[in-house]
Amino acid sequence: MARQTAFSVKPQDELFMARALTLARRGQALASPNPMVGAVLVRDRRIVGEGFHTYDGLRHAEIIALEAAGGDARHATLYVNFEPCCHQGRTPPCTRALISAGVARVVAAMADPNPAVAGRGFRQLRAAGVEVELVEKFQEKSRRLNEAFAMWITKRRPFVTLKSAMTLDGQLVLPKSRWITSEASRAEVQLMRHASDALLTGIGTVLADDPKLTDRTGLPRRRRLLRVVLDSRLRLSPRSKLVRGARHDVLVFTRASSAGARARTLRRAGLEIVTLPERAGKLDLQAALRELARREIHSVLLEAGPTLNEAALNLDLVDKLRFFYAPKLAGSCSSSRGLHRIAAGSNKSAARAGARLRELSGMRVEPFGPDFAVEAYLRDVYQR
Repeated sequence: MARQTAFSVKPQDELFMARALTLARRGQALASPNPMVGAVLVRDRRIVGEGFHTYDGLRHAEIIALEAAGGDARHATLYVNFEPCCHQGRTPPCTRALISAGVARVVAAMADPNPAVAGRGFRQLRAAGVEVELVEKFQEKSRRLNEAFAMWITKRRPFVTLKSAMTLDGQLVLPKSRWITSEASRAEVQLMRHASDALLTGIGTVLADDPKLTDRTGLPRRRRLLRVVLDSRLRLSPRSKLVRGARHDVLVFTRASSAGARARTLRRAGLEIVTLPERAGKLDLQAALRELARREIHSVLLEAGPTLNEAALNLDLVDKLRFFYAPKLAGSCSSSRGLHRIAAGSNKSAARAGARLRELSGMRVEPFGPDFAVEAYLRDVYQR
């Protein structure tokens, strides 16, 4: 791992690191399957070049900043949220370009989580006489920004976020009501979809709600949000909104024959049908995530009902929870199985699965209009 260099964070360091993170976020939905990186070159307390990475743009953020700075890059300080690359991939190493340009100092927020790379870029820079410093104050923000990349590069599986909306007494469905949460919460969910490579749901949710499951932010993205449905018996209707709105961006996992009439109809509508093996009489959810990882899907937003949520939790496949609570009480609602089914499943199924009390970390609470969202992690993706 990279050696941490202790130094006093100056106001200008905070200012320019914050700018680098702001630039990095502009790569959301554009950089995947690469990490989101922003770079700012500063000389004499003046920004002389900056940039952020997009996958299709090829050039890394550091290179864009160097090109903008030109000769002013010599003796400048580079502020970057992610360790500069040191290997030949789709592009040449950024470390070599920084050294050649005469950059004097690199201030970074985090090391590359790739075990085969982490710290090598910093070591190459130091060996060439470049001063390297890690700003611990910005490490958490940078890690959150690239947690999906870190999961894929270290575990070769997608980072899974379980999202749910509910009343204060844990109900998922309200009688005679379409929405539980406010418009502000629903807008935030759209931003979550925009930040994700894929959205995963079960056929039960599709049959009950007939949703579109699209990214409706209007923000640019490199590839369409992949909408994934677990449908064991292939009950998805060709007349559903999901099918009618398919643009080769709907993937259905099933155990039904891929050569059947329903499968042929769905394929003609632009859907992809993939047969998965069974696990304990149900679709193998782990196999589904492995297939998504093979397709370089780094982040999956789980928007489903209690059954699929419970299965994902019991299999320890969920990395982060984000629950949106509305200031409402539903009381006894027969159409919902409630929060206890999301969090740990029923008592009987939890006992059969040997469920344990789980410690969550990094909990945050944010207001969204009259609602509030609780976010917490089930694991630290950066812990080796």
